[in-house]
Amino acid sequence: MLQHVTLEVAPDKVRDCVAFWALLGFDEMDPPPLLRDRFTWVQREGTQIHFVPTDDPTQPAREGHVAIVAPDYQDVLRAMAERDVPMREGTNAWNAPRTFVRDPAGHQVEIMSAPPHPPWPGE
Repeated sequence: MLQHVTLEVAPDKVRDCVAFWALLGFDEMDPPPLLRDRFTWVQREGTQIHFVPTDDPTQPAREGHVAIVAPDYQDVLRAMAERDVPMREGTNAWNAPRTFVRDPAGHQVEIMSAPPHPPWPGE
């Protein structure tokens, strides 16, 4: 199980990122006391996203991304569309639709309808 991912975020984008990840079923949580002044955390089912505000965040990756299985794929896509989040359909590499979006800080997020499991299409 992936426990957490830490994403660099401009300070003025932290709250927008918390709201974005809420659409994906993540709830804000309190970090440990020693980290509360620096980080904002969200979690879902034991997986956490840690936002570290920085005045000069690294450029979001072109191909690198965080991937999550949506709690309800169609509902999540509807919520993204209602907020005018640009979406790009991914290839259906394992008989399960997936969609790519960018969070308010520019990080690419893969929204999966189901995790990949063989048998693979075409084999």
